[in-house]
Order: sequence, then C-alpha cells, then structure tokens
Amino acid sequence: MHVVSVLALHGVVAFDLTLACDGFSRVRVDGRSAYQVRVCGEAPIVKAGLFDLHVPWGLPHVGRADTVIVPGIENPSMPISEAVLDAVRAAARRGARVASICSGAFVLAAAGLLDGKRATTHWLAVRELAERYPAIDVDPNVLFVDNGRILTSAGAAAGIDLCLHMIRSDHGSAVAADAARRAVVPLVRDGGQAQFIVHEPPESTSSLAPLLQWMTTHLNADLSLDKVARRAAMSTRTLSRRFRDQTGTTPLQWLLTERIRRAQQLLESSDLSIEQIATKVGFENATNLRQRFARVVGTSPRAYRRTFGGARGSECRCDYGVHEASRSGR
Repeated sequence: MHVVSVLALHGVVAFDLTLACDGFSRVRVDGRSAYQVRVCGEAPIVKAGLFDLHVPWGLPHVGRADTVIVPGIENPSMPISEAVLDAVRAAARRGARVASICSGAFVLAAAGLLDGKRATTHWLAVRELAERYPAIDVDPNVLFVDNGRILTSAGAAAGIDLCLHMIRSDHGSAVAADAARRAVVPLVRDGGQAQFIVHEPPESTSSLAPLLQWMTTHLNADLSLDKVARRAAMSTRTLSRRFRDQTGTTPLQWLLTERIRRAQQLLESSDLSIEQIATKVGFENATNLRQRFARVVGTSPRAYRRTFGGARGSECRCDYGVHEASRSGR
C-alpha cells in the first residue's frame, strides 16, 4: 500500500497537518483504503501551538514513505534540525514524492530540494523565501507547483488542492472527485490559478496611506502614472520608488491588482454583467477585463463566478475560496 508520511515539526500548523491526514486517509479504491497515512514527528511529543501532539511514528519512517507531506510551520525562520533535513533528503533520494503545504516549503528549501526549481508558498512568505533561497524560482501567483517528485503549495486551502492533485495523479479523476465530495471542496482549481493576494494597507503613518485610499475609491477613473503622481505631489520617479519600498510593487501593478480584487468581489457578490463589472472597476471593456483577469487569477471571470458566485445561485456553496484562505492568514 502507498505510504504517506506527514511530518510533524515543533510549531506545525495543525490545520495543514490534519488536512493532509484527512485527505489521504479517506481515499477509497474498490472499497479499500488507497493510502496508509503515518504522522511522523521529530519528537514523540510535538508542540503544535495550543496543544501537544503525541506522535506514533519517528523520523526514520519518513525516509521509507512513498509520499512525504511537510505541513506549514508557524515560524518559517525557525532553525530546522539536521535530523529532519536528513530524513526529508533520504526520502527524496529513494524516489519518494515530497510535497509541502504553505510554509512547509521552507523545510524543503533548507534541505536543498528546491534549488533550481520553481516553487511557491503562502503569499505572505514568498518574499522571505525568495530572499533566503535565491536559487529557487519563487512563483507567488499560483496555488501549487508540481515539479514531478517535488511539489509545493500556497496557503492551507491550496494544500487541499495539492492533495487532490496528487490523488488524481495516482488514481484518476473519479477517485479524486470522490475524495473532493467527501471533503466538500471543489475539484476545479488547478495549480495555475492564482492565489488571492490581499494588499494590506500601509501603516497609518505611511506617506502612501491616503493615496492608496484615494486610488481604491477611484478605480473606475483613468489613473495614469502621471495623474497618480500629481495627486501625491511627487515626481513619477519618487512615487515609483516609494511604492516599491512600501508595497513591494509598482503603482500601476498595484492598481491593476486592486481592480482585479474588486472585480472578484463583484463576481462573488453581485449579479452585474461582466461588461458592467469591467466599467465599474476601471477597465476599458469586458475583453480587457477578461484578459487581465485570466493573467492575474488564472481563470476566466465567468468560471470564477461559477465557483465562487454565491449571489447568483440558489445552492449552498461550502467551497474553500482563495479569498477565505488569505483572510484567515493561511
């Protein structure tokens, strides 16, 4: 039987750990369990925030697994013991599939498994991952990345997508769809769909806070770089520099993302047409919105509305949305 080892480190994010355990342990093929799931700890008792975990399996079992799942850790900067890294490396050398959920990517990175590869993690941690491990091609705009034997995912909800993706790779779409129904989650999001990235406003003392608020309330206006710079009483060069320092991006890219974010909200909560939404958020036409939306979110406005548009249908949707994952901080 395919053995899945879920690695429990001190400071493990309990939700990440349990979603992997629950996701694989409930898979059935011909009425039988498809996976044997083992929780393997770096110690017999693992500190998991509000409670302790009594873990039945030790690190040696990690290296013997067919699939190793590394859940997120509360502090990505925490030192990872050599024993843990050796266990993960041993599994990879044996040809095991090694996957991380959320900040678990930092463990794979510390083990050297992501060097030269494309990878992702939660959007709040992508900059730190890229700065600490420059050999990794960090992609902040996807739910998960499949490099074959090495996989990484974004926040917790994206961890569910990654687990379903692995189940589908192992046993096909029908089995994965059954697992998704058991978990009451959609089997429609693929790795190319973007994380819903929330741009937190700068501190109230920031020089950009009033400007960003003004931009947010004037999304449907023609906000060129020159016009925004005049509003801020800065040169375009100074504005761009301060934007980069305080938001990590350019004024126009920030504006584009904010317009897409607003479009997502309207698709979820209103019955406005795509054309009406395009006008309301500042795009010239629906075609322009569709092109930009697909580039940023990784799917079409219509498909996004079908998945997350609670206002347009009578059925109850209990889906894990990307926006809900980001609000919860995972």
